[in-house]
Amino acid sequence: MLVLGIETSCDETGLGLYHSEHGLLGHTLHSQVAMHAVHGGVVPELASRDHLRRTIPLLRDLLAQTGTGLAQLDGVAYTAGPGLIGALLVGSSIGRSLAHALGIPAVGVHHMEAHLLSPLLDATTRPSFPFLALLVSGGHTLLAQVDGLGAYTILGESVDDAAGEAFDKTAKLLGLPYPGGPALARLAQDGDGARFTLPRPMTAKPGLDFSFSGLKTQVRLLAEAHPAPEHRADIARAFEDAVVDTLLIKCRRALAQTSLDTLVVAGGVSANRHLRAALDAAARHDGFAVLYPPPELCTDNGAMVAFAGCLRLLAGEHVDADCGARARWPLADLAAASGTGVLL
Repeated sequence: MLVLGIETSCDETGLGLYHSEHGLLGHTLHSQVAMHAVHGGVVPELASRDHLRRTIPLLRDLLAQTGTGLAQLDGVAYTAGPGLIGALLVGSSIGRSLAHALGIPAVGVHHMEAHLLSPLLDATTRPSFPFLALLVSGGHTLLAQVDGLGAYTILGESVDDAAGEAFDKTAKLLGLPYPGGPALARLAQDGDGARFTLPRPMTAKPGLDFSFSGLKTQVRLLAEAHPAPEHRADIARAFEDAVVDTLLIKCRRALAQTSLDTLVVAGGVSANRHLRAALDAAARHDGFAVLYPPPELCTDNGAMVAFAGCLRLLAGEHVDADCGARARWPLADLAAASGTGVLL
């Protein structure tokens, strides 16, 4: 099965082609970062309009790069939610219309499921079920036991800000440019980790939930006490250390609680070098396996949507008349696939 994936949930327009036997054939991406930077954040209406402008040209580029014709497609997958409703409707409308015109099935993909499954794109390292997943991004931070496609047990999640959101807001406190998360991570590389220490929230008591909003207050107080620009890198390093340590502690706790030996890490923050280094060191020490998507597939992209959509289509799913887009769609509400718990 050859599936086209369309991602338009926020500020990246991404398309990908995934083949059930040959793997990922290619993907194309346009980021709107430069357009939104002047506003200091994503403007939903501008995002929707840009998706309208970019999707079809990106599709033409992808087909040309991979030597694929529309007639070769066996299915179309698009991100159905959660996300910005206007942006989602662009991908939903184009994906469903294209599938209808070609007489092939379409399926709406859950954005978080697509991220969660993205480290499994490489068939050579793909784990078997069950495994533990850490989904850590700008909008979501959660730990889940994955028993099969759509069979997700949420073990813990953020009670306030997601980790990526905390990165962005903390960067703004430090006067860093948009997008703040990557800028803060770059600044932290020059910081002295021994200079300042921030708390590791919700790690002193049992449980697997996260809370990162309090760290912003701690950073603000620290920045007010040390306002000179030369202190910013040390403050950024202290914040990053606190987030990474918290994520690591919770992952180790979840692995012990579930007796699982494989951790899959996905989402935009999974590209953070400090987090990967800490998890890799823990994996070597504790004896568990840890998997990530390639760095270019950590942020929103069409490749992960094509992959997740291919799995769903192979399980016999397709859209009905009511399937469009959902701004809110909890991962816990996602139905398990009708097929077996075995990946491609």
